[in-house]
Amino acid sequence: MNSRYSVIFDMDGVIFDSERACLYTWTEAAAGYGITDVREVFDRCIGTNMNQTRQIVEDAYSKDFGEGIADKLLSESSRLFHEKYDGGRLPIKAGVKEILEYLKAENVRCAVASSTRKAVVEAELKDAGLLDYFEEIVGGDSVKVSKPDPEIYLIACDKLKVDPKDSFAIEDSYNGIRSAHAAGMKPIMVPDMIPADDEMRELADTVCESLIDVIDYFKNIAD
Repeated sequence: MNSRYSVIFDMDGVIFDSERACLYTWTEAAAGYGITDVREVFDRCIGTNMNQTRQIVEDAYSKDFGEGIADKLLSESSRLFHEKYDGGRLPIKAGVKEILEYLKAENVRCAVASSTRKAVVEAELKDAGLLDYFEEIVGGDSVKVSKPDPEIYLIACDKLKVDPKDSFAIEDSYNGIRSAHAAGMKPIMVPDMIPADDEMRELADTVCESLIDVIDYFKNIAD
């Protein structure tokens, strides 16, 4: 591993244990509208931006719960999420600080490409004391088409002025791995809530159980 490579991180489910936190707030918010099981719909939204998430939720629930249910559910869930996790209370995934310190020591340039809005990404990273590890932040509000489209990763590579084929993307979601692969990058999957399937193992350069394992993967490349 050397400085001619770059590493672009997804955020939710990779840096923060935010997908479980989000599922918790979705479940609580949904209960207030009589929606009893959100997991299948929630899983389809992992790795997508707000516009696509809103459409998935509206398509799933509007027939039974009325038009506009997506805005109501997502607004209430967001309120609960910020109430519970703002101010540095969002849990950080194991190995995050170790891998960021390793990459910093190796002079590897890093960025974040997240489907979450840029302002939220920056605020959460700043609250966790992680923002300074990243040269560039690309949020879901910066792209026209959400993951699995490659646009967000192509923008991130362009901002870093690096070739996608020389860049790794660390992702936990199916849509994220598809996005990075379509961008011509080297995807690394670290599964969070959804395990890797055959498609993911085919598209990813490797599947690692943790970010600590990703460090070992990078070290092996350097040898």
